[in-house]
Amino acid sequence: MLRRGLVRREAQSTSALEGTVAPLEDVLEADPDDFDEDGQTAELSEVLNYVRAAEYAYAWVGGDLPISLTLLLDVHNALVRSTKADGPQAGKIRTQQVVIGPPSTRVQDARFVPMPPGADLEASVRDLMTWIESRTPSQNVLVSAAMAHYQFETLHPFNDGNGRIGRLIIVLQLLRSGTLREALLTVSPWFEARRREYQDQLQRLSETGNWDAWVGFFATGIRSQAESTSKKVSDLLAYRDEVRALARSQGLRGVAIDIIETLITRPVFSISSIADVHRPITPQAVGAAVRRLVDQGVLVETTGAKYGRVFASPRVLSILQA
Repeated sequence: MLRRGLVRREAQSTSALEGTVAPLEDVLEADPDDFDEDGQTAELSEVLNYVRAAEYAYAWVGGDLPISLTLLLDVHNALVRSTKADGPQAGKIRTQQVVIGPPSTRVQDARFVPMPPGADLEASVRDLMTWIESRTPSQNVLVSAAMAHYQFETLHPFNDGNGRIGRLIIVLQLLRSGTLREALLTVSPWFEARRREYQDQLQRLSETGNWDAWVGFFATGIRSQAESTSKKVSDLLAYRDEVRALARSQGLRGVAIDIIETLITRPVFSISSIADVHRPITPQAVGAAVRRLVDQGVLVETTGAKYGRVFASPRVLSILQA
């Protein structure tokens, strides 16, 4: 119930950190399992790819499988599907030299130059995955996650998507260690708000070897996002209870209650999409219920169109965006 919105919030934020921006409302409305790629922007398609890739990775570790090179290759393949980065390098360790910096940066002008492609790069990625999986109970999970994140970004093993995959690995490590029971933690908004400092901290560690500064910065961010995510969960559940109480006081029943129960999961929807969720309820019955919820201020119509209208819960959107 809670994960759908929170994973999409993470997808939007982690993609924005890499320069791919899509409105959260669009990300929440779209269904990555059956959307029409021709009808979506390239940016939205790329963000939805992250949703697919993340859910695949969460199911993988949920099945007690290790964080491995096989998993990373599958995630990368899903992440770049039908994007500019798709092609022979999809789902493979890069075979070309890359540099960190603005587009078209020359090697001599690069902010950072990762190790060259080849057998050593693949071996280094395998070694990192082995190290992640060999963490002992005496090792602090946040310190381990901070070290692994830096090392992954330093290796930069893929031609594209390294930042997004690197931040996904943070959550996967916390899940594998048992620190998280569910993949609800959104890690990227804090780093997105401090994009330059985040990049500078990684660069500074490469230059100085000062692990304490990097681990402190990283742990501060994860703590802040853990507190923020916890508040989001509490606020979402409290709002659901508030709307339930409003429904009872206004005599709302049937389909309206069904929609209320799914508002946290699907805060942005069209009549047809929410009717599909609540089959065999007809679109006509859904439309009548939605009108009652609009009258009560629970929903607002966002498109201004006569047909294909989209409705949203302003309060749920506000909580997720906070």
